[in-house]
Amino acid sequence: MESSLSPFSLANVRRFIAFRAFFNARFYYPVFTILFLDYGLTIEQFALLNTVWAFTIVLAEVPSGALADLIGRKRLMVTTSCLMIGEMVLLSLVPLGNSTLIFSVFFINRVFSGLAEALASGADEAMAYDTLVAEGDPEDWPRVLDIQMRVQNIAYMVTMTSGAMVYSPETVNSVLHWLGMQVNLSQQVTMRFPVYLTLGLGILSLVTTLGMQDPAADKPVRQLEQGIWQKIRRVSSQTMTAGGWIIQTPMALAIILFGMSFDHVLRMLVTMTSQYYRLVELPEASFGLIGSGVALTGLVVPRIARAMVEHFNPLINVLWITGLSLISLWGLTWFIPYLGVIPMVMVFVTMMLTSFFTSTYLNQITRSEQRATVLSFKGLAFNAAYGIIGILYAVLIRQLRGSVHKAHPLWSASLLEDEAFRHSICWFPWYLTGIILVVGVICLRYFRNADRSHPAGNGKENERTIR
Repeated sequence: MESSLSPFSLANVRRFIAFRAFFNARFYYPVFTILFLDYGLTIEQFALLNTVWAFTIVLAEVPSGALADLIGRKRLMVTTSCLMIGEMVLLSLVPLGNSTLIFSVFFINRVFSGLAEALASGADEAMAYDTLVAEGDPEDWPRVLDIQMRVQNIAYMVTMTSGAMVYSPETVNSVLHWLGMQVNLSQQVTMRFPVYLTLGLGILSLVTTLGMQDPAADKPVRQLEQGIWQKIRRVSSQTMTAGGWIIQTPMALAIILFGMSFDHVLRMLVTMTSQYYRLVELPEASFGLIGSGVALTGLVVPRIARAMVEHFNPLINVLWITGLSLISLWGLTWFIPYLGVIPMVMVFVTMMLTSFFTSTYLNQITRSEQRATVLSFKGLAFNAAYGIIGILYAVLIRQLRGSVHKAHPLWSASLLEDEAFRHSICWFPWYLTGIILVVGVICLRYFRNADRSHPAGNGKENERTIR
């Protein structure tokens, strides 16, 4: 019998929304790259550290999801919050001047950050969704995602705007002088302010997760009394079972493959927004405001995505995502001064829609006892694809830089970089088109069989099919 309770009357659902906001909306995001450089790291070290972060997520993603299904989501969520606090404490306390020490601390920071991402991925969604299964109505999940994404985007607006402000010594000193304090803080002091504020979010995240309770649907699968080797065997077995289920379930495999195809391309472009904005002649001071504007669209997009889930079947929504992605990617290639911001905003919007659809459809067809593991497989696929396109892009940009240099040997290094970047963006629409065609051919029979396939699950989950 379906519950008439609002999903937001459930404590786990409210805490899931709060956790997503505290964990994801970080004050240092608008100054992420220059923060590393101001600590004394080089560009090469910055790239290496982000590679460490990505590989940590890929290696820990699936085992962490299986572990969540076995020992309970709450323990992993609390551990995630502790890791977030740990990574921020490291950046707060590391002294400047010793490059070897700084790199070592940042290396540990990236490992902690990657582990936190991996542990949170799947476990938080699984806990909230299983709470709806046990105490509410799982059909309310799109409503929960709607509110969660809107709250998170409000948090993004606050943190992106204020994070950039407190990072700037000019802004901070102006405020202090206005308050009557005759002090002048240097960049080496103010650059840690976004880190301190994010540390505060980590503490709030810990308080939030400590108040969570593993839902009833999660309890039967725990084997806390087992020895370590028995637990490892069960984790391995759980992982293999979930992986086999994905391969044998056409709809699950199709959802992950299509979501991965769009996500890794769009995410790659999002990481290069500042360089793109510079080439469409937008002033650097506007980058933070644009980021806040993108977050503002996040208040509307989840509501649109929810309506699309309710009124269209998955194939129609895939076609919508395909069309929006290709339009935005082709728009980027024009590099229209000022107006070039429009296709980049479309990239952000399309990425939000992809995330919403993937989460909704995959949760609907996945059994409770393996939900966190399946969601972790999704995260693994997404991050692996993102890592691969990063390598491919590095090779592409190097080749393009050489070609541009041959054509214009007298150009400066900055001009060569800018022109190579322009040429590289033109490859993205063709790359995405090829990926979608390949995945479409592979998954065509999955979508044709979707109406005849019964989602795996038990209880109410067996009674549902994706529209």
